[in-house]
This record gives sequence, C-alpha cells and structure tokens, in this order.
Amino acid sequence: MTMRNQPTARQVRLGTELRRLREAAGKSAREVAGLLGSSSTHMSQIEAGSSGISEERLRRLAAHCACSDGELIDSLVGMAADRTRGWWEEYRGVLPTSFLDLSELDHHAVFRHDVAVIHVPGLLQTEDYARALFSYMAPELPRSEVDARVSHRMQRRVVIERPDPISYEAVIHEAALRIRVGDRPVSRAQLERILEHSESEHITVRVIPFDVDGFAGAGSAMGHLGGPVPRLDTVVRDAPHGTGFLDSDAQLAHFRTLFRRVEESSLSPGRSRDFIRNLAKEL
Repeated sequence: MTMRNQPTARQVRLGTELRRLREAAGKSAREVAGLLGSSSTHMSQIEAGSSGISEERLRRLAAHCACSDGELIDSLVGMAADRTRGWWEEYRGVLPTSFLDLSELDHHAVFRHDVAVIHVPGLLQTEDYARALFSYMAPELPRSEVDARVSHRMQRRVVIERPDPISYEAVIHEAALRIRVGDRPVSRAQLERILEHSESEHITVRVIPFDVDGFAGAGSAMGHLGGPVPRLDTVVRDAPHGTGFLDSDAQLAHFRTLFRRVEESSLSPGRSRDFIRNLAKEL
C-alpha cells in the first residue's frame, strides 16, 4: 500500500491498536510479519499508521494474536477500510493537522461528552464567540487564519445538527457561561444558542454553579469521544502547546471516572436550562 507522509490521528490509532494486539500476545514485530508474509519494516510502518493493512491481513493478524473479540476486530477492519475524505480536507495545509484530526474523530464518534470550565465547548459556540476567541490569541493570528478557524469550527457542528446526529452531553461550569469572551450581545447570543441546542433530544447540557459544594475539578476540561466499541474511545485534551489525544486503557478509565464525578456535581438538565435563562436575563 502507498506510504502516508502524514497519517491522521485515526490512522495512527489503528496502528496503535494492532501493536497492542501483538504485544498482548507476546509476539515480536518480526514474528508477526513472518506469519503475514511481510517484513518487520512494513509491520513497523503499519503500527505507526504510515501504511495501511488489508482486511484479510488484519483478520489473520488478529487470529495469530489469539484475539477473539469479534466486535473489536470488525471495528478495526472498518477503520482499515475507511477511505472517507470529509469536509475537513479543504482545510489541509491551511490549519494545523490537529483541527482536521478532531473533525475526523467527531465524524466517526458514536457519542461525545465535553467538560468545559473556562470556554463554551466548540460544538456549541456561535460564530461571533469563536471569532472573539481566535482573535485573542497571542501571537496574533492573521485575519485569514482566524477566518479559517472560525469557518472550521462552525462546520464541526454538523455532527450534532445533521439528520443522524451523535449523542452529545456537555457539562459547563458557570465561569464559562459568565466570562464575556465578546461583548454583551455576543454573550447573550451564545447563551441563547446553548439553550436552543439543549432542547434537542440528542443533546444534554448540564451546568456546574459556582456555589456547588464538592467540586474540585476546575482543571478537568476535556472531550470524550465514543468509538464503535469502548476500547476505541478517545479523550481529547487541549493545552497551550496543542491538542492531545489519549487512548490507553488506563487513561480512558481515568477520564470516564472523572466525567462521572464532574457530572455528579452538575445541575439536572432542566435546572441547568433555568440557570442559563436567568444568566441571559442579566445581560
């Protein structure tokens, strides 16, 4: 198969999962390559995501590694066979690759859970809110890149607005709702957008008020994207140096627990809507 100069996060994840299968079976890359009639170099390229793998070879690899999880194997085959070139490809070479990787992960996700402490989650942002955020960055971005980032963020909303939307839950701290990223009209419109989405059957919005007791998760901002099977879930963390994708069993277990604890500190969906309505009236 053709070598990839810059594999996507999803392609890298496929390679990582194949490596995990091999390591769990206690086999070396050279040994598995021999069983597949390949070379250890090619096996390393597959596990790095820089080379693809056919369904036939993937199923043989799983059999040689004694993997009996049919749902996982079928999901990996689906990832290997995927040739989707989504709307995000128009931004390749324009925006950092992490933007494209996130869009691809969103596209294939079964569900998404967000915890937001300082800013409104990207999928719920209005255009003016997003523009205010990207315009505030230092060093200052060129107008053309701000426009591209805003456009990309608005297109990302397709996963919760399309006819077959993903299940989406956002837990938002009161701080993120009160901070005026833009001016009063921008803030009011942003709160109204959140309220509008919260009425959808597939979207749940919960608020953590300042005065809630027992919330020590101020640094817990994250996104949790559900894969076709739980093992293929992904956690997204934003940091000053860029976006990180976490997917080890230990990391996924940690963030599932963290999301559950943060959710326990939040108001019910109904009380959260009332809370947001009252904030909007103050503006």
